[in-house]
Amino acid sequence: MFELSLLCSEERVEDLSDALEALDALSVSVEDADAQTDAEQALFGEPGMPAPKEGWNRSRIVALFQTRVQAEEAQALLQVQDFFEGSEILALTEVEDQDWVRITQSQFAPVEITRDFWIVPSWHEPPAAARHCIRLDPGLAFGTGTHPTTRMCLRWITRNVDPARAPARVLDYGCGSGILAIGAAKFGARDIVAVDIDPAAVTSTVANAAANDVTLQAGLPDMAQGVYDVVLANILATPLKVLAPLLCAHVAEGGALVMAGILERQEDELKAAYAPWLQLEVSDREDGWILMTARR
Repeated sequence: MFELSLLCSEERVEDLSDALEALDALSVSVEDADAQTDAEQALFGEPGMPAPKEGWNRSRIVALFQTRVQAEEAQALLQVQDFFEGSEILALTEVEDQDWVRITQSQFAPVEITRDFWIVPSWHEPPAAARHCIRLDPGLAFGTGTHPTTRMCLRWITRNVDPARAPARVLDYGCGSGILAIGAAKFGARDIVAVDIDPAAVTSTVANAAANDVTLQAGLPDMAQGVYDVVLANILATPLKVLAPLLCAHVAEGGALVMAGILERQEDELKAAYAPWLQLEVSDREDGWILMTARR
């Protein structure tokens, strides 16, 4: 295979990416050309949604082609297009055959939640400092511990789920990979229900719970019945507003509602949506995201 790499501005990313795909590129990826420098930019979208921008101020586009001839033709054709103005070819290089599984795995390192609580892929050894550890491999379901919303929820769990006084019931609504439910189990919760509208997420949660030797119930949303001492929901701001009466109804007297997937600018609209039932407050912030919680 052969790799063609380009440097362009954010405004050119979509046109160049579309053109490369039309020229039979096997894959097209976009990276921050200033990564690992002081000019690096954080670029997060809401969970499950596209990023807020197509690229970075200085974007590096990398396209893979099956043959050198295809890559050279793509290079020649792109350079004469109006939308190539201001862009440049960085390199055209041959890609050696490699162990792509090993390379992909190497991109996912253990994720630190706190100094002694880590998310660790199955092919890594837990760090020496890890007293609590969730074994979780990247998969189709959202929630691997790398996104700020997941980390904030897990940090809340470490501070508020005490093995000495574990809450009787925990609900993970919109469980994805099951990471929050598993985290609650690791910190002593024993009666845990994890639900999601996506059957693939339910399957992922069951498998991940088994891999971590924790017990929970997983299923579709109608499995959530009654009230819970902790209700966790790391979804999106819009569905969280729609779900306000349902989620609040699941919070027991003295119980906690913990929600993420909310951007800082959405704080007031979430507070207004939940005001008839609970008073939300911001409990954590990271990279433009907030964690909102309430006690009944």
